[in-house]
Amino acid sequence: MTDYMVRATAADAQIRAFAVMTRELTETARAAHNTSPVVTAALGRLMTGALMMGSMLKGEKDILTLQIRGAGPVHGITATADAAGHVKGYADNPQAMMPPNGEGKLDVGGVIGAGVLHVMKDMGLKEPYASTVTLQTGEIADDLTYYFAASEQIPSVVALGVLMNRDNTVRQAGGFIIQLMPFTAEEVISRLEERLTKITPVTELLEAGKTPEELLESVLGEFGLEITDRMPVGFHCDCSRERVEKVLLSLGKKDLQEMINEGKEVELHCHFCNRNYAFSVEEVERLMKAGDTR
Repeated sequence: MTDYMVRATAADAQIRAFAVMTRELTETARAAHNTSPVVTAALGRLMTGALMMGSMLKGEKDILTLQIRGAGPVHGITATADAAGHVKGYADNPQAMMPPNGEGKLDVGGVIGAGVLHVMKDMGLKEPYASTVTLQTGEIADDLTYYFAASEQIPSVVALGVLMNRDNTVRQAGGFIIQLMPFTAEEVISRLEERLTKITPVTELLEAGKTPEELLESVLGEFGLEITDRMPVGFHCDCSRERVEKVLLSLGKKDLQEMINEGKEVELHCHFCNRNYAFSVEEVERLMKAGDTR
């Protein structure tokens, strides 16, 4: 099934919700970066959260970036998403390993360790919105839940999950976000809190074949769930040779001349999709001359 996301409301718009299936895009990222199982789980969770948060952006060109910096062996993970269902991400140390946790599951919190979560929203203003919160568990869903409460004052529940096959490919991935509006009645809040104590883990719901709609139905069905939007989502890196050429030009004439003098091929690497772009000495000379004529 192709990855997609749904947006919804419930309890007469007192609750808004998002749910997404991300198995294919998480597998795309795993294959591109050759991530270990525990890093695949961490990166998949962060990209899943970024996709849903990206869909909250207002402008077509707005960009959301989630960046985790931790003391664990993965060091850091970054995911970037937009409002159109595109996401990309990478891990600083894609091969980081960590023994299973006490429950015998992938120890995402352990591979990340103590650290911080940076949330940046580029909305075309002079300065992007930026907020930093301390990681609560490193399990990512808990940390995003805390971010919404601490930085945006929006009571939220974030659930994220990635399940791996024995051959280390991605078996299931997805999640949901449920948020309370400022005017939510106390009675609705109490009923929702009680319902959430009984919810089945996301990976179990996905493994049972639940769709994003059914993920939300399992939590909000009794609140008059209304699906308002469906959209495809996927791993998408917007790097290109033309964009990389612009990066080279931005280095300035002095740096370009030094590269030319070294007489070696110049190679630039895209962290997000793991592609390399090679430029011969002649190509660098051509770029420098083109820059002079602009």
